[in-house]
Amino acid sequence: MFNDQSDLKTYLATRRSGKPRDMIAPGPGGEELDAILQLAMRTPDHGKLFPWRFVKIADRAALITLLSKAFLAANPDARPGQVEAAVEAMRNAPSLVVLLYAPQQSAKSPEWEQQLSVGAVAMNLLHAANAHGYVASWITGWSCYHPVVRAALCEGRETIAGYFFIGTPSKPLEERPRPEFETIVRTFPHT
Repeated sequence: MFNDQSDLKTYLATRRSGKPRDMIAPGPGGEELDAILQLAMRTPDHGKLFPWRFVKIADRAALITLLSKAFLAANPDARPGQVEAAVEAMRNAPSLVVLLYAPQQSAKSPEWEQQLSVGAVAMNLLHAANAHGYVASWITGWSCYHPVVRAALCEGRETIAGYFFIGTPSKPLEERPRPEFETIVRTFPHT
């Protein structure tokens, strides 16, 4: 197993994201993907506003066509190789979900808290994919912010929080550098 799931503490201490380019089939689909998304939705959400949405990408070729057009709109002089490089990541991993931030009007829950909830859903999505025996990765990039892409995937004030690639790792996951505990954690009052 690429993430040790022998117990929750061990899993959290060993959890890693996989590189989308290293993901192979199988990936979740149908009811299994829906179950992963259902688990992801079990997240803190002050005010029960559900300020997030998911888009399951069923037709990867259609997404790549959309992104290619968006890239060319922003870069009309781009060469074919540049267009291909800009969309290549979307060919990775067998399953792809887009997480949207969907801010809701609320007198009690400011947008900042709603953004935190979206981040919590994102982390739960990674955990839920791992719990189902897959590896996942949360990726952003130029297309998250492009108006043509947003117009195709979003409604109203929604924005793209990221792409979630899900699949089976083709090789062992690499550990990445982690921060030194003392540089991140402080005590109040200072002593």
